Amino acid sequence: MASSPSSPSAATAPAPLPKAELHLHIEGTLEPELAFALAGRNGVTLPYSTEDELRRAYSFADLQSFLNLYYALMAVLRTEDDFADLAHAYLARAQEQGVRHAEIFFDPQAHTARGVPIGTVINGLARALDSAQETYGISTRLIMCFLRDESADSALATFEAARPYFDRITAVGLDSAEVGHPPSKFKEVFALAREAGLKCVAHAGEEGPPAYVWEALDVLGVDRIDHGVRSLEDERLVARLVADQVPLTVCPLSNVRLRVIDDLADHPLPAMLDAGLLVTVNSDDPAYFGGYADDNFTAVRDALGLDAETLRTLARNSFRASFLDEATRAEYLKEVDAHQA
Repeated sequence: MASSPSSPSAATAPAPLPKAELHLHIEGTLEPELAFALAGRNGVTLPYSTEDELRRAYSFADLQSFLNLYYALMAVLRTEDDFADLAHAYLARAQEQGVRHAEIFFDPQAHTARGVPIGTVINGLARALDSAQETYGISTRLIMCFLRDESADSALATFEAARPYFDRITAVGLDSAEVGHPPSKFKEVFALAREAGLKCVAHAGEEGPPAYVWEALDVLGVDRIDHGVRSLEDERLVARLVADQVPLTVCPLSNVRLRVIDDLADHPLPAMLDAGLLVTVNSDDPAYFGGYADDNFTAVRDALGLDAETLRTLARNSFRASFLDEATRAEYLKEVDAHQA
């Protein structure tokens, strides 16, 4: 993890590369310390006695074993203050990690199912994001995700409930348990999102097959693929992704923690870059997977032997793949080019 700002090593360490984070679930930034603090504030009893005991539970056999804990801990998130505090905690860590722009996922169905109104979630997050540029030097966008293991009707109902907040939302996404829930299941709600002028992204090709990536592109009309590491299994798909420069938001430490890849040294990231894919590096659910944005950059540098110019390419890619306007994107790219390691 990054050194705290007050530690001696932080004072002498070079500033991290400026970067955008494009694959970040805000609920997945819930550190044990904040989980216990919010549990105390809201009278929620967690099934763990201490923060250390909870942290030891962060050992997962696959995506579903992670999701079980991920959803259980959301019980502590009840009020606008809770969501604002969660976002502020992430932004403070992201600032230390060199994040200059963050496009943040949230899962409204996981909260409305517990009786938390969608407005509470969005307004709480927005309170923190509205001050992110001034407080942390980070520009932000908000992406509303649909849970693919819920019904298409539930996604449609969530979309309609969110309409009054579309001025706060840049894009819709698709996440949660992938296998058995193809993107085509959500064709209707993504069509409505595009009609409403929202961008579209979807998790595909993490545990699911390359066919899910094709569906996300051709049925949902997505602008970005989240994960997409299994795309390499389909040469024709790789050619399509390269030709169209469809961004892939890869999450290396997540891939190892969820057993998508056994060892970081075997991660396909170099092969993806060599193929000409527009790859970015992100943290996914950093409280659970052992690292925030720059921790992932450092991990792939060390495990895969990536040189400084390759890391700079990944940082450039993150801004190229973002939903920023061109003028702001250009300013951030200048920061990357000017960075001194």
